[in-house]
Amino acid sequence: MKLLKVKDNRALPKSDFAPIQGLVDKIADKTLSELEKEGVFVFPERIHDAPDIEEEQVILQSYNTCYRTGNIMGFVGFGSERLAIESRFSSGEQDYFFQYLLEHVVGFPDVVDLSVGANQENMLFNLLLFLFPRYLKDALRKGLLKTYIRNQYNDSHVAGSMDIPRHIAQNTPFVGNIAYSQREYSYDNDLMELVRHTIEFIRKKTYGRFLLSKVKEEVSLVVDATNRYRVHDKQRIIAANLKTPVRHAYYREYRKLQHLCLLILQHQKHQIGAGNKQVYGILFDGAWLWEEYVNLLVRDIFYHPMNRVGQGAQRLFAGKAGLIYPDFISRDSQNRVIGDAKYKPAENIGNKDYLQVLAYMLRFDAKQGYYFYPCGNHVWEHKLQLNKGSTYEHNVEPRENMCVIKLGVNIPGHTDTYTAFVHAMKIAESVFVEALNNGM
Repeated sequence: MKLLKVKDNRALPKSDFAPIQGLVDKIADKTLSELEKEGVFVFPERIHDAPDIEEEQVILQSYNTCYRTGNIMGFVGFGSERLAIESRFSSGEQDYFFQYLLEHVVGFPDVVDLSVGANQENMLFNLLLFLFPRYLKDALRKGLLKTYIRNQYNDSHVAGSMDIPRHIAQNTPFVGNIAYSQREYSYDNDLMELVRHTIEFIRKKTYGRFLLSKVKEEVSLVVDATNRYRVHDKQRIIAANLKTPVRHAYYREYRKLQHLCLLILQHQKHQIGAGNKQVYGILFDGAWLWEEYVNLLVRDIFYHPMNRVGQGAQRLFAGKAGLIYPDFISRDSQNRVIGDAKYKPAENIGNKDYLQVLAYMLRFDAKQGYYFYPCGNHVWEHKLQLNKGSTYEHNVEPRENMCVIKLGVNIPGHTDTYTAFVHAMKIAESVFVEALNNGM
């Protein structure tokens, strides 16, 4: 196996990618939508679930003699070649920071080995398994999927098309039954059977009961609806779902669930991607992960508008003009504060970032704005006072009552174990929250 590990938001010489040139040829300058069609699993879904992921975004962009990575983290492969994109804020051999974000935001427990060294196929597979409860819950929010199916019967109550070959085979000599088939609208269809097969497969895993315990009600609904479930039908069900993917836009959650189930169940025949000629893997948006992680730290202090679900929409102007979604708006209406999560170092926060937060502060009459960012050494709090006056009148001076503050969360450096990293993160979180409370 040929493995290359790189950091996100980095430019590297093209020569560094020579050991995995076959994979690079497959993914370089390709958009996420193109890679998704080839077998890469993007989380969360590009357009609807993550405003920071754009349909035309690429994970490896060719630029003169370099390849540049973006905010996307994860793992992709082609044949025996592997590329692991880690967080630029992690250090050491293991990307504990990425694992920590997945555990707290997406719900992946630390039983998932995110080591990209030993057995990457199993690691990729574990990631897919731990996505299943979330996607099952999202899909079933719209209820069980009901579709038309053709059922076969052999009785005396004929109510459909007679099946002559089957009738001859099953009813010779004639005893009063007729072999026929009937098209019916049913919950027990190929897609729900696929979900049921995935559930039964996960149950057999050592951590399967733990995973499915998060979605007990949803699992019960699927089990009750799939009376035709038979273990030996699995390959037929897989083939049927490969042939008829969910296409209706209203059921996009079921489309993602179908894709995930197929990846999980097909893993039994071969390791993910092994032996075939397509790109495979799983990718996460770093900016989205960071914003959702920060929300876990500050949700008692701030509202968290989410444009991915249209929750908490705000307007800049009267007449419903200027739709905006600030990352965080403080719950204290008398002393309003605006917060913005930035998955970038403090020195990279500027220009448009400043203009955006200042516009939000003006809209909500806020005197303070915060940038929440990950930092590598210590919590660096940098206070920027807004100026007043003009250079033309030579009267520029800082305002005393309006400022923007860059407040970082310290990401621990080298730690021997993930347990040690978690302990250090808890301390860093406490320091961050204390500094935020004192500043507000």
